Amino acid sequence: MNVSIVGSGYVGTTVAACFADLGHSVVNVDVDEDIVDTINDGRAPIHEPGLEERIAEHAGDQLRATTDYDAVRETDVTFLALPTPSEEDGRIDTSIMQAGAESLGEALAGKDDHVVVVKSTVVPGTTEDVVAPALERGGFDGATLAMNPEFLRMGTAVEDFLHPDKVVYGATDEAAYDVLHDVYEPLVDAADGDPAVVETGLREAEMIKYANNGFLAAKVSLINDIGNICKEFGVDAYKVADAIAHDDRISGQFLRSGVGWGGSCFPKDTAAIISAAKDEGYDPAVLEAAVEVNDRQPERLLSLLDDHVDVDGERVAVLGLSFKPGTDDIRGTRAIPVIDGLHDRGADVVAYDPVATEKMAEKRPDVEYTDSARAALDGASGAVFVTDWDEFAALDEEFDAMAEPVVVDGRRIVERRDGITYDGLTW
Repeated sequence: MNVSIVGSGYVGTTVAACFADLGHSVVNVDVDEDIVDTINDGRAPIHEPGLEERIAEHAGDQLRATTDYDAVRETDVTFLALPTPSEEDGRIDTSIMQAGAESLGEALAGKDDHVVVVKSTVVPGTTEDVVAPALERGGFDGATLAMNPEFLRMGTAVEDFLHPDKVVYGATDEAAYDVLHDVYEPLVDAADGDPAVVETGLREAEMIKYANNGFLAAKVSLINDIGNICKEFGVDAYKVADAIAHDDRISGQFLRSGVGWGGSCFPKDTAAIISAAKDEGYDPAVLEAAVEVNDRQPERLLSLLDDHVDVDGERVAVLGLSFKPGTDDIRGTRAIPVIDGLHDRGADVVAYDPVATEKMAEKRPDVEYTDSARAALDGASGAVFVTDWDEFAALDEEFDAMAEPVVVDGRRIVERRDGITYDGLTW
């Protein structure tokens, strides 16, 4: 099929490359000429394992990028993969989505019909109440609307797309369902495990993404709450989690207690659905509690360090800056409140991350950055692990030979120690 995707951010670029991998002819539309040139040169504009290889393979053939919206006229279906950032009160900002939909409407003006699929995460009602009017303002009133939420995790997005547990089609028209089935047929037929194909309404599809992320965010915060209680009693929280993971009603995923969740999705999506619920007169107490617990975790990490080191005037290493391994994304990363908390305590902060240093340096230029974890640890009185990059696990031997620093492991990446804090002691 001929597929167009408006937006070439994390979601749009990944989906475009993967659709091309499925054999579709894909055009990626974006207003940023640098990103367009990067894709057409066969390079990825973001760090995501497996993405660069697919763009390099398909650029100039199955995949191309352009700033010209008129390219969508020659396609069978258009996916809107545009940012919906958070406003200060948690509501999603749909201004970019509206602008993109209006431009799409202008490009499609005069056509009898066209399937327009919202791929972005939007609160229930947005496709009908925001996107449809924006298309009409642009001059196109023949859109068949659909909603197709994404469930991609940074660091594993390509694998998540190619091996999904579910594919959700939200629509009110059989024509939209048919087109989505055609687009995803190569994936569903080839995917391992026979993924569930869920056909539902527009609003249900919009809500499924929030329900999915809200549940996972609450699960992480609950295990962190339980983990905090475990520490008060001197109990190994990870052994507790390993045991309850055998209950098939719970399972083991997202049961790693630590410094908390971050990223672009969980913080934005929980804030958005909390705000939307309150607009409807409902108080989402469990989701608000999940956010509250998560917001406390970085300070709890630092309080463990405070118990053993007075960091005022001392060198303290922060290891891991991206919100999770496998990505250079620092949106919502727990490293920022950790760094800020250390600065508030008067610490001299030094940091290292395999891929996210450049982005963090733009946000926090008052930090010393090193090109290795060992260099960051050299001379440090304290250290905190914020991201569980695999290479940090190899530091076990380094710590065996060091009297310092005191290490607070916020991700349980260092294996040879008895508690969350490790310097040869147990607490």
